[in-house]
Amino acid sequence: MPEIKIVNVSGNNCLNLNLTIRDGEYFVIVGATGAGKTTLLNMVAGMVDYTGTVSIDNIDVNQLSPFKRGGGYLFQELALFPHLSVSANIAFGLRAQGYAKSTVKKRIALLMDMMRIDHLDRRYPHMLSGGEKKRVALARSLAPSPKILLLDEPTSNLDHQTAKYLRGELHSLLKRLGITTLHVTHDLGEAKEIADRIALISNGTIEQIATPSALFSDRQTSLCLQ
Repeated sequence: MPEIKIVNVSGNNCLNLNLTIRDGEYFVIVGATGAGKTTLLNMVAGMVDYTGTVSIDNIDVNQLSPFKRGGGYLFQELALFPHLSVSANIAFGLRAQGYAKSTVKKRIALLMDMMRIDHLDRRYPHMLSGGEKKRVALARSLAPSPKILLLDEPTSNLDHQTAKYLRGELHSLLKRLGITTLHVTHDLGEAKEIADRIALISNGTIEQIATPSALFSDRQTSLCLQ
C-alpha cells in the first residue's frame, strides 16, 4: 500500500501542513473541534480547494478528482442512503464506477462477511443500530479496494463499550489488509490505543508528531494534554 505525502498544504483553516504517512501505517490526527482535522482529510480526498502538493503512492494527485485518487472515505455523518438496503449501499460506488455485476456481487459478499453484517443485507439504515451503521459505511468505503483509507471520527456517537470494540476490530482489520490509514479524532485515548504515530493539530497547524509511547512520555506534552 502507498504512502501519503502532504507538502506545504494550506486551505480553509489549515496552514502550511507537512506530513508523511508511511506505507501501511495507521496514522491518527488528534485535535479539538475546528482544529482542521476534517479539512485535512478533505484536502487529501480532493474534496476542497487547497494549495501545496498531495501525493499518493509517489503520484501528485492535485489535478485528480476524488474518484481517481484511489482512496476510501468514512465520513463522520456516514452518509448512508436511506432508500437503499445495506447491500445496495455497499454496492453503490462500485456500480457508479461501472464494475461488472459479477464483481459487485462477489465484493459485496466478501465485505459483508468481513464486517460480520451478512444478516443485515436486506435491511435499511433506519433499521440499524449505530454500530451496525458504522460497519456498513466502512464496508462501502472498502468496496473499491482503496489504496488509502480516510476515517473521520469513526467511533463518534457510540457508547463507550461499542466504540472500544469497534475501534479494536477496525484497527485489526485495516492492519491485516495493510491499508495506509489516516484517522482523525478528538479523543487522545482512542489515538493512544490504535496509532502507529500521532499528530496533534491545533488552529490548523501540526504541533507535534510522535509515537504514542514517546508522546505520553513527554512531560511537557502530557501537561498540555491534561
